[in-house]
Amino acid sequence: MPELIIHLGDTTVRQVFSGTPVLDEVLQAAGFSLPHPCGGRGACGKCAVQLSGLVSAPNAAEQRAGTRLSCQAVLLGDAEVTLSQASSDARIETSTAVLDRPLRPLPGKTGAAVDIGTTTIAVNRYDLTTGTRTGTAAALNPQISIAADVMGRIDAALSGKLSLLRQQVTDAVQQLLDASGPSSPDALVVTGNTTMLYLLTGRSPDSLARAPFEADTLFGTTVPLFGGQAYLPPCMNAFVGADITCAVLASGICERDETALLCDIGTNGEMALWRDGILYVTSTAAGPAFEGAGISCGCGSVPGAIDRVALANGQLFSRTIDGAPAVGVCGSGLIDAIAAGLTAGLIDETGAMDDDELPLAPGVALLPRDVRAVQLAKAAIAAGMLTLVETAGAQLSDIASLCIAGGFGSHLNVSSATAIGLIPAELANRVCVLGNAALSGAAQALLDRTCIHALERIAAHSRHVALGGNPRFNEHYIDQMLFGQEE
Repeated sequence: MPELIIHLGDTTVRQVFSGTPVLDEVLQAAGFSLPHPCGGRGACGKCAVQLSGLVSAPNAAEQRAGTRLSCQAVLLGDAEVTLSQASSDARIETSTAVLDRPLRPLPGKTGAAVDIGTTTIAVNRYDLTTGTRTGTAAALNPQISIAADVMGRIDAALSGKLSLLRQQVTDAVQQLLDASGPSSPDALVVTGNTTMLYLLTGRSPDSLARAPFEADTLFGTTVPLFGGQAYLPPCMNAFVGADITCAVLASGICERDETALLCDIGTNGEMALWRDGILYVTSTAAGPAFEGAGISCGCGSVPGAIDRVALANGQLFSRTIDGAPAVGVCGSGLIDAIAAGLTAGLIDETGAMDDDELPLAPGVALLPRDVRAVQLAKAAIAAGMLTLVETAGAQLSDIASLCIAGGFGSHLNVSSATAIGLIPAELANRVCVLGNAALSGAAQALLDRTCIHALERIAAHSRHVALGGNPRFNEHYIDQMLFGQEE
């Protein structure tokens, strides 16, 4: 039978196959997953690999010599592929707030808090007798090999890939649990957005894909998983998941007598506003631009990723993670770059650029379509914030704090985010960065079982604000397409 030789760093794997499969299928069978922000349509170029041997691919003449897209290349016989080490070296946020509650853990001696994000998965292990964190591990969510966002994965699940998606996420979590501790945890709290929990439990997401887009379960249940008993916190809506419920718990905003806004700025753009005893929640499809996906030179937080860009003496200067040679730009560097470009006059408020590209480092430059992707993403987030505030009968001046949750938010330069209009200028000095608040909330529930009731109360006090067809959201969205602040 024909054989594919797979190289990843110092590792070499040989995988036999039959017929003439697409390269992705053979890689997945061998345990390798590559990102496909475009859903495997061959449009984003993020799954490019060095491939040789008996292969064919559509539009092969348009691809660099020896480089093929794994979602398009068809194996006709023996072949050899070299994968990039970069994606496996991504830095993923696993920091959590220090527990300031009495230790009243879930039953057992060992426990784990798990956050299954659309892009990343993070695990923290704990000794339940002392509350001490004993291990941590994180990785990219392998489901990005199917699609970058939840809608793409819902479509894939309904097209016959539900079992594959479930296997991918359960295998990934199990590997992280194995890497972070010597035995199966007795108790777990596993959080994530609603779609991620559907896929984790193998539940068909059909109800999430059609009107009226209401989940047929919002979880808040305990199920056997990964060798222990796993509590799945309650979601608040089909597209406002348990990760936001946990983030709200970690933020403590519902325990204070003030108006406060929490925002997880990521692929889904989920938000919660606490005002007068009601938690107004919503989500907006920002897309994966802030994760570096869908950007021509985008990448994750890997060594060599540009994570900071500054303007000095009229020139752009870039910093890379670990000081390594630039390989691309991650989300925080992307926001910095556009803010600096605006200040320097290289990009105007409409997103138009003076030149065909904005160089950031040798071999790394932003293209007009990259700037456009950020415009769309930031407009969705900013318009969602403004609509949520209006719906609650509040004004920006009423908001005492803006809590930013999630991995992207942990590294966000607030001044750059304000400069492009992602964060309202009036809230810039009220920003509180929480880190991985979803993981923090899951850990609190693991180590203090009374927090489970708190999570249920948070969900019960929530009121969903629909943005689809909302005229005020549409008006704000159009206004927010311009860089800078809405007048």
